[in-house]
Amino acid sequence: MSAERRASAAARIRLLVLDVDGVLTDGRLWFGPRGEALKVFHVRDGQGLRLVQEAGIEIAVISGRRSAAVQARCRELGIGALYQGVADKRRVLERLARRLGIGFEAIACIGDDTPDIPLLQTAGLAFAVRDAHPEALRAAHRTTRRPGGHGAVREVCDLLLAARARAGRGA
Repeated sequence: MSAERRASAAARIRLLVLDVDGVLTDGRLWFGPRGEALKVFHVRDGQGLRLVQEAGIEIAVISGRRSAAVQARCRELGIGALYQGVADKRRVLERLARRLGIGFEAIACIGDDTPDIPLLQTAGLAFAVRDAHPEALRAAHRTTRRPGGHGAVREVCDLLLAARARAGRGA
């Protein structure tokens, strides 16, 4: 996809879909003394998500794992569309798009590994984080400069907001 087509696609985005491990986090799994999973989220990613929500872009999180930490972070950010423990991410995306009345061309997705490839192939604008699996990198339209968990989500949010501003849709 050409840079011009990516910019045009970015301006039309109405839904941003995120994976968690490797996208919102750096992909490492930390376990506490009682076996609970601990996750580290980047504050700038959270700010970017708030800004795109204020601009009218819906946010959805679709993860293959379940985590109380992810639930707490999504609640804190006002993300109600949280799907955890998902084996077939594309099926969830299809249902969500139908429910919201959004075509795939108005969906952006950020992924990092092979379970995200069906999302990347379905979304109108697909991003892979810099340190993504090679197959996810090939499936994406664009690769972030930052790795997962280190501001890659903010980078995509900023790009979407800039594209909307250039298209006159407001930021």
